[in-house]
Amino acid sequence: MSEEIVNRVASSALVSIDLADWYPREEIVLFDLKPLLFREMILKEAEFRAALQGIDWSSYQGKILAVTCSADAIIPQWAYMLIAIHAAAYVKGIVMGDEQSAAQQTLLDRIRTLDLQQYIDKRVVIKGCGDLPIGAAAYMEISRRLQPVVKSIMYGEPCSTVPVFKKK
Repeated sequence: MSEEIVNRVASSALVSIDLADWYPREEIVLFDLKPLLFREMILKEAEFRAALQGIDWSSYQGKILAVTCSADAIIPQWAYMLIAIHAAAYVKGIVMGDEQSAAQQTLLDRIRTLDLQQYIDKRVVIKGCGDLPIGAAAYMEISRRLQPVVKSIMYGEPCSTVPVFKKK
């Protein structure tokens, strides 16, 4: 009585998505405005512009820039615009916040630009439980994006899923 063992999960029509595949692998560098401020408290336009001109932006080549200000200072909106203009030619991405928020925002951006053609009328499993801090926002965004095109969305592993959505 030797029956062949069949892996039904492998032969099913389920499409598995692991959000960790889109998690940023690029180095995330914190860019703090505090040292560019007069007495680390006040932004003086001429000095700020000069300081930005003096930065070797090529050292940020291919990295994700997380822009923040650790000083309790009022920073005008145009100051962040200037940083973006200076960094744009070098960085892979630029995000307002710390390293963790930069990773989360980059992941969300990648989900938002995902080509959905490959998921039309598919049964999709969004993998859960991993080593990276994916965050609820990414699971919400992938669900929102997929829902109009897929047959169903499940969460977990293909062998043990929680149903999230089924097209009626």
